[in-house]
Amino acid sequence: MGVIRHVVCAMSGGVDSSVAALLLKKRGYSVTGVFMKNWDSLDESGTCTTEKDCEDAYRVCQALDIPFHQVSYVKEYWNKLLKEYERGRTPNPDILCNRHIKFNHFHKYAIDTLGADAMATGHYARTSQEDEEVFQQTHLAPPTTLFRDRFEIRNPVRLYKGADLLKDQTFFLCQISQEALRQTTFPLAGLTKDFVKKIAAEAGFHHVLKKKESMGICFIGERNFENFIMEYLEPKPGNLVSIEDGAVMGTHKGSFTLTLGQRARIGGQRDPWFVVDKDTDTGDVFVAPTTNHPALFRDTVGTDRFHWLTIDPPPELIKTQMMECHFRFIHQMPLTPCTVTLNMNGSVWITLSQPIRALTPGQFAVLYKGDECLGSGKIMQLGPSEYTLQRGRERLVTAAPHEEQPTPEPAS
Repeated sequence: MGVIRHVVCAMSGGVDSSVAALLLKKRGYSVTGVFMKNWDSLDESGTCTTEKDCEDAYRVCQALDIPFHQVSYVKEYWNKLLKEYERGRTPNPDILCNRHIKFNHFHKYAIDTLGADAMATGHYARTSQEDEEVFQQTHLAPPTTLFRDRFEIRNPVRLYKGADLLKDQTFFLCQISQEALRQTTFPLAGLTKDFVKKIAAEAGFHHVLKKKESMGICFIGERNFENFIMEYLEPKPGNLVSIEDGAVMGTHKGSFTLTLGQRARIGGQRDPWFVVDKDTDTGDVFVAPTTNHPALFRDTVGTDRFHWLTIDPPPELIKTQMMECHFRFIHQMPLTPCTVTLNMNGSVWITLSQPIRALTPGQFAVLYKGDECLGSGKIMQLGPSEYTLQRGRERLVTAAPHEEQPTPEPAS
């Protein structure tokens, strides 16, 4: 009889991770379930379900007769998240959780502390390797030199969309390391959500089937976001300024309480105004009078050093510094065709085929080529808005008649 492989499965108390653990056990693996606590629910006014989720995960592990562990990464997660808000950016908590916690701290805990051969999650995603290949991966020490040995990874593992395109979660995995990807199996890769629910029902997991679909992080619960974030960050008051005429429309308690595209609460205004831009130096937040104001639409973004899931950029991008692919910065938003330009420092400029509303610094620009998720970069710079370009064109038109007209030649 062959060696029984040990897999540690991240358990959230939901239907997806419960079925993932069940499928692993059915495949003959030795499975351990681990529940991760990534935020503190003690200050939550009864709306966060962390304790209930942990109990549900424990019940599933009991039913499957597998060991259950619990780990807490509250401090690590909080620090990463709050730093982003403090800088006036709007982070994506799920992407940050996967990068820094689930596929970093938790991955190391699974492999190094629990001695697992691989880890598993209930994500709807798939990779380029079969399960057996996952168990053949050896630990790769990070490079000690500035440049990685080109022969170290001849065949990097690639990340592809799951079979259920409506549930595909590769967007949330766009920042994870190649090493973690090589040692992870996704049991739901080829399944649809409906089929997963059917498996859960047949297994008698009715307590997880009845739960509402998780909408990502729950540490804020149903509280007002502004009140919540002000408990942790110092107020940095500033003005709400009209993008159209520079008039001060009101004040805010800190630009980190507002995100691009959201409605700005301004007293005494009959019609809603929307956040269109921020000046992190002055603290001014610019607002405009309609939800689809041209100041909200842009077609270029610049990222920090881009995180390629295969470590190196695609060969065609290295060769020509340009590449056609598809872009999204919100989960499940339609993919937009784009052209990517690679900069010397590893960052990229992305030019979109059409302007998109509320592109936001701090969010991640995620790139796809066919079914493959290539990776992502944090949005750090925005190109000019449609409104800025429009005003520039108007100024040129206004200036044109005042330019000296050439003296007509006298008729001969």
